[in-house]
Amino acid sequence: MEEGFEKFRQYLCEKGLKSTRQRKIILKAFLKSTSHLSTEDLYLSLRKKYPGIGYATVYRTLKLFAECGIAEEQNFGDGQTRFEPSHQENHHDHLVCTACHSIIEFENPQIEKLQEEVAANHGFTTTHHRLELYGLCHKCSS
Repeated sequence: MEEGFEKFRQYLCEKGLKSTRQRKIILKAFLKSTSHLSTEDLYLSLRKKYPGIGYATVYRTLKLFAECGIAEEQNFGDGQTRFEPSHQENHHDHLVCTACHSIIEFENPQIEKLQEEVAANHGFTTTHHRLELYGLCHKCSS
């Protein structure tokens, strides 16, 4: 978590932006989260304890997190942008339920290897990728 705080502090410094108490609160809550948060999700979780933090502040701050590389924006086809902490060291993919909108993260070395082989067979150098599988989760398909 400290790495995220330092990276964000440096980014704000470089851009000539202030490191405010509200941004620190939002960052702490974001980095503690284990889910894929929309602006509304994070705003609603914060407003009970911090009623002075507005929706627009949460939105702009999440955008700053994405710009500086501590968050990744995800769009899973439901019209909401979600954010998750960047984890360059452990890539994962997503299973997205089209009924209840739950998102399950998974890692599979075989899929990663196959993607690398496909790219190599086409003379393609991959810089990054996303894999999202859409369907029904166990609860919704029962």
